[in-house]
Amino acid sequence: MIKIANYQLWVHDQDAALEFYTGKLGFEVRSDVTMPEMGDFRWLTVGPAGQPDLNIVLMAIPGEPVMDAGTARETLSLVTKGFAGTVFLVTEDLDASYKELTARGVEFSEEPTEYPYGLDSAFRDPSGNNFRLTQPYAMP
Repeated sequence: MIKIANYQLWVHDQDAALEFYTGKLGFEVRSDVTMPEMGDFRWLTVGPAGQPDLNIVLMAIPGEPVMDAGTARETLSLVTKGFAGTVFLVTEDLDASYKELTARGVEFSEEPTEYPYGLDSAFRDPSGNNFRLTQPYAMP
């Protein structure tokens, strides 16, 4: 059986991302390792409590030789605009989760709204990555 273990998000600043994901979303740090032998490359992962087999890699946008300057600028631009993909989160109680996250400082771009599939809302992380927080009518 194939399972998803890690999902990578590009972030502008790993420390700011770490604060957002742990302090505001309540995620756990799974690993935070800096490797001097690889130019101080930092492997930083977080994940939701209660879901230990899924990690989100908070990856700094690299420079040479991994990415040329033009690609790095394009990646930064796409992330900032929220067009580098969307992470879909589910909750059993969107109203309670919305209130809790708002109290922690998460700024929603879309308040909870009813759709045919359930209640849905949206926010972005400090780098611009897009998130949907949904309470589906039939939880997966």
